[in-house]
This record gives sequence, structure tokens and C-alpha cells, in this order.
Amino acid sequence: MNAPVDVSFFTRAAKPLTSYRKYWAARFGTAKFLPTTRAEMDALGWDSCDIVLVTGDAYVDHPSFGMAVIGRVLEAQGFRVGIIAQPDWQSAQPFKALGKPNLFWGVTAGNMDSMINRYTADRKIRSDDAYTPGDIGGKRPDRAAIVYSQRCREAYKDVPIILGGIEGSLRRIAHYDYWSDKVRRSIVVDAKSDLLLYGNAERALVEIAHRLAAKEPVAQITDVRGTAFVRRQDDESGKGWFEIDSTQVDEPGRVETHINPYMTTSEQAAGQGATCAKEDGEKAGEAGVAVAANPAIKPLVFMPNPALYGRGSVKVPPRDRTVIRLPSYEQVKADAVLYAHANRVLHLETNPGNARALVQAHGEGVTARDVWITPPPIPLTTAEMDYVFDLPYARGPHPSYADEKGSHDGATKIPAWEMIRFSVNIMRGCFGGCTFCSITEHEGRIIQSRSEESIIKEVEDIRDKVEGFTGTISDLGGPTANMYRLGCKSPEIEAACRKPSCVYPGICQNLTTNHDPLIKIYKRGRALKGIKKILIGSGLRYDLAVKSPEYVKELVQHHVGGYLKIAPEHTEQGPLTKMMKPGIGSYDKFKQLFEKFSEEAGKKQYLIPYFIAAHPGTSDEDMMNLAIWLKKNGFRADQVQTFYPSPMATATAMYHSNKNPLRKITRDSETVDIVRGDKRRRLHKAFLRYHDANNWPLLREALKTMGRADLIGNGKHHLIPTFQPITDGSYQSARRKNSTTVATPASSVTKGRLLTQHTGLPPRDNGSGRLAGKPARKPR
Repeated sequence: MNAPVDVSFFTRAAKPLTSYRKYWAARFGTAKFLPTTRAEMDALGWDSCDIVLVTGDAYVDHPSFGMAVIGRVLEAQGFRVGIIAQPDWQSAQPFKALGKPNLFWGVTAGNMDSMINRYTADRKIRSDDAYTPGDIGGKRPDRAAIVYSQRCREAYKDVPIILGGIEGSLRRIAHYDYWSDKVRRSIVVDAKSDLLLYGNAERALVEIAHRLAAKEPVAQITDVRGTAFVRRQDDESGKGWFEIDSTQVDEPGRVETHINPYMTTSEQAAGQGATCAKEDGEKAGEAGVAVAANPAIKPLVFMPNPALYGRGSVKVPPRDRTVIRLPSYEQVKADAVLYAHANRVLHLETNPGNARALVQAHGEGVTARDVWITPPPIPLTTAEMDYVFDLPYARGPHPSYADEKGSHDGATKIPAWEMIRFSVNIMRGCFGGCTFCSITEHEGRIIQSRSEESIIKEVEDIRDKVEGFTGTISDLGGPTANMYRLGCKSPEIEAACRKPSCVYPGICQNLTTNHDPLIKIYKRGRALKGIKKILIGSGLRYDLAVKSPEYVKELVQHHVGGYLKIAPEHTEQGPLTKMMKPGIGSYDKFKQLFEKFSEEAGKKQYLIPYFIAAHPGTSDEDMMNLAIWLKKNGFRADQVQTFYPSPMATATAMYHSNKNPLRKITRDSETVDIVRGDKRRRLHKAFLRYHDANNWPLLREALKTMGRADLIGNGKHHLIPTFQPITDGSYQSARRKNSTTVATPASSVTKGRLLTQHTGLPPRDNGSGRLAGKPARKPR
């Protein structure tokens, strides 16, 4: 029997992580590493695990690895937690290694989506996996979260399965699957999990663990924010809820006027002759607008919709009892326009301050089921962030991965750990809203920052405790380098806002851009004894950075190791508007400051711009213009990837539907140019690698077709030459008649013109589809 879906997640306060009474098993103390075998359990004195975590990554006990964070948080609550890392999924036997969990399974595909981890943007199988010892691919199955859940159910069928991680977050509703080129069901349905936790799930997971420990049936846990679950379509489940159709959210009308995503909340209110002040909320309440507000619970106060001001005759259901019904799985699978509409509505309902519950039907008739998605979790406070990051992590891989000498090199080396072993995560979340990125869908747009003391303490721990540390911190950052402690100036405006980005098309007037707290951490960190250098490796939001020249000066003069990565993504307005990225003018402003402060410091430093090929909304002419810009500015591409459609991203909805979900979706709404087909995708990549002779034949053909043969020639103003290299290292002219072979020593070709140089960047990114460029080296 289904339990009714509770609504109390709107009306009760977010319980602090540290406020729970510890589970009785806390008496066993803290493990140096969470156990991965029965022998390790015996050494700890355990007869069983309360919770068993299953992950597709190698077990690295470090706060940059999700399962380590979840495991340590649950351990701190008093639970006995074991980890099964990268199990053989061919049978259920490896999933029985730690015995039957007393409370639940915790399942994740790992730090990366398993499909992006396994396949390139061209759907080719990768041979490597940075989260596996030895960088060996194939250690996790496709759609790992589903496979692991099935094996857990086979191993112990009556144990609840709690699904989490980025793979689950991005598949919580019916979603377009790039690898099969079709719309798939919610992963909650396919994995048959009891609950899905999306986003950073510490708050939800701790509550659920304690409720299960108190013998509450998992089917009754329907009131936790940041969760998804399946229920039958019956009266009991929906009892007490006001259901509205999603078209009422996205269509102009008396229920809820369409909100322009590029207007601030203040602008929306002004358009209705009102403001966002608290007294207006009181007036709206007198006018009959039902608002779920509790002054004592600030994170959960919902501001009335300014679009409804002055409409006293209109009655709307209270937000705390409203569920929005999205088009069903069968509908969005059959109709790409409805898919784009559902994607848009989901993104409009992602602000923890005003999001409503969502429901989407899967199946028809007697087999029909509803996937319920509760509103996003309340972000962690600074104190809670410190609590999570200050837990006793071993800060290294499990000893089982070491060789006979105890080393993690060669066949036991885990590249992902090597990359972050000397880095510090200072914050979570991103309010950039880039349509191709999955950070906002997973971590949310509200920045959650650690305290200065917690960050400095971790730097000191790395200095004093991490083997192999030579004095250089590789990064102080997070999803972005410089959003630390930035956010909305007004909690009331933040709670009501429905903008998808705080920095597009320009920086919101309500956004704080003060970088002083970050500057203070940089200065304090580099002044620590034993710290020679603190580098910034996270992506920099340069349109924010230019608002604080003092920050740019500190960054450039003390925290750049010769090269700094930034991401303009493109130069042309067509694709930039579909990415929700600023124009190239912002890059130019930052470049001026970068060069000015580099010169003042007497340093020769370079910017490394990242670009995306074949993003929705990109024409062939756009890519040609980008190539011209690259050559004019002396850049040659080292790494090229085309746009990678990750599940649930707004740009992926564009890719699948040819529609723009940044605006209202109708049959006649804006059509987006999509780059499909191997030939056109190759062409867009070729423009980015205009200097690669292998691409010249394709580019010559395209430029002639585009009427731009004037870009073919041997002068400095031409994009590509007329000649073509042949096998002996010489050049063969593309002009067949009366042509001559230009002999050029292969050594000079290799050193200066045809081959690019290694940048020292990671061998590939996490599926974002970016290109890293480097200043071109002058030929000898």
C-alpha cells in the first residue's frame, strides 16, 4: 500500500546535521579507512554494517570523492558504514562481500556519470578511466547506477536501496539519452530504487538514515526535500495536494504570468506596479494570495509571485500543497516539443526558496506510476560545510590499491586523486547557469561556502600530513574559482527569484561581487610557513573577476603558474546566447587586467581559453569566425571536444528538440540550429584546429562552399594554406597546375607549425565538450 505523499518538507525547518542524537554504533569509534572487506570489519569489531555504499569509483578517502564524504558523514552520525568499490557486476556475489546491510544500500555510479566516463562525445569507447587504479577503462558498467541497484536487490531483496550521485541527479525525470538517441524513463523507475537523492545529499541522507534506524518504513518517507520516488496513481498518494498542469506555469495567463528569465525579481514586480518589499507580501495575502510562509524558518519562506499582485479575484493554491504535473514519459518520448517544455519547467522549479513539487507519470492504465520529485534541498550553512569537510578523512586511496612498497604509482596510480591530492574545495554551487553544464542541476545555484578557518586548517593538514607535498597547493576552488561567499543581497529576493542565471545577460543588480573574503584567504594561505605557492586551477568566472581589480591583481601576481584557464566558450553571439555566456568583450577586459598585472609583476604569463565546438545554436560561419579569431590572437588548440549532451541540461533539450527552453516553448517558438552528423561535427572541430594539416582538405572544401575561398592562401591574413604536407615531410601545393613542391625540413614542421604543444592540463575534461587553446609558438 502506498503511503500518502507528505507536504511537511515546506513547513518544518532544515534540521542541522549536528543536531541528531548519534546512533548506538558510535561506540565503535572512527575507522582510519571505511572497511571494504570482512577482515577489515572484524578488525574494527563489527559483526555487520548498518549501511553499505556501492560506488563505481576506486575508494579514495578524500573530501573531493562523493562516497568518501557520504561515508564519513554517516560515520559521524554513529553508523557503521562499509564501501564496495568498483565491484564485478556480472553477478550478485561481490555485492555480498560485507554481508547484509542493517539499514540500506547507498548506490552511486561515482563522481562522474558512467556514460560520460566511458564514451567520448563521438560515442567511442574510452580506454582510460581517471577514477580507476592504473587509469584503466571498463571497470564499471554502462548506466552503472541501474546495474548496481539490480545487483543489490538480487543480493538482499528486502534491503532498501537509496540511489544518489550525479548520474541519479541528472536522470531524475524522463530524460534524453544521447548514447541511445532516445528519451529514457526516470532512473528511479529503471533502477527500482526506493528513494533517489539528488544534489549534494548530506542533509537528506542523514535524516533518512536516522528514520530508517528508528524502524520507519522507507515507503513512508515522502517528506524529505531533494528526493524522488515512485508511487501508484491512486487517491491516497495525492490526497491533500493541489495539482496544476505544467502548461499553466509556462503559459501567460491568470494563474501565473510567464516570467521572463532575464528579468530580476525587482523588475518583474515593477512591471506589475509593485516591489519585492515584505509589506507587499502582506498586501498580497490580504488580496487572497495563499503563501506558504513561516517567519521563523527563513530558508523556507516563500514570497508571493509579483505577477499576481492586484489580481484579488484570482485564487491560487498554496505553494506548499501544489504539485506541478509534467507531461508523462510517454508524451515527452513521442513529442520533442513537450520534452523541451518539461525541461524548461523543471529548471524554473529549482530555487529552494520557491520551487514546487513535480510529478511525472510513467506507464498507462493499471501499470501507471507517478515519479514524485520533492523541492530541492536547503543548502548547507557555513557551519555545516565546515562540519562535512573537517571530518577525519585519510586523504588518500585505500591501502589495498598500493603496491608492495606502499606506493600509489604505476599500475596502482589513480589519476583523479593525483590531480586533487593537494587541492582544497572551498565552496559548492554555481549561479552561472551555463546551459551545457550540469553543476547547477546537481549542486544548485546558491553558493555554499566554508569558513576561512576551515579552509586554512585543511591547507595546514595537507602541508603537515599528506605524503609527497612539496609546498604547492594545486587549487583553492570548487565548481568555479571566484564565487566564494557571493550571493544575493536580499534573502527575500533570492527566495522569490526564478532567473536561471545571476550573471546573464549581465550581472544582476542584486548580486554581491565583493571578492574581499577570497582575497583574504589567498593572502593568508600564501603567508603560511611551508607554503611556497597556491595555484588556482578551478575555472575562473572572469566577468565577475573584473568587478574586483584587486582580486585580479592578487590572482595574477601570486597564483598563476604561467598559464591561467578561462572559458569564453565562443566568440559569436549566436552560440553564446544559447550557452548563456557573456560576450567576448568580457574576455578582452579581463585580458587587459591580466596582462597589466603580469607586466607589473615582471612575469610572462598566458591565458588559456576554452571553447566548445558544435554547441546548439552554432552555425558553420560562427565556427569560421572563431577560427579567424584564434589565428588573429595567436592561439592553437591542444584539446578539442565537441558539445556533449549530458542528461537534463538545457542545451541537451535544445539538441534533442531543436527548441530553445530559455524562452516559452510553443510549436512555433524559436528553432535552434543543431550540429548533427559526423561530417558537420568534424568540420566544427576542424575549424578549432585550423593549424592541423590533416584538417586542411575539409576546411578548403567548406570555405569554398561558404563563399570564403579568400581565406585560403599562404599569407598571414589567410586561415589555411594552399599547400598540403606529404609523407616525406615536405609540402605539396593544392594548386595542381604549374605547382611545385615546397621542401621544408620535417624538424621545423614538427617544432613550429604542425604539431601543438602539451599544456600540462588534464588529458580530458569531464565531458563538458571544451577546447583548451595555447598561445602559438613562432616557427623556427
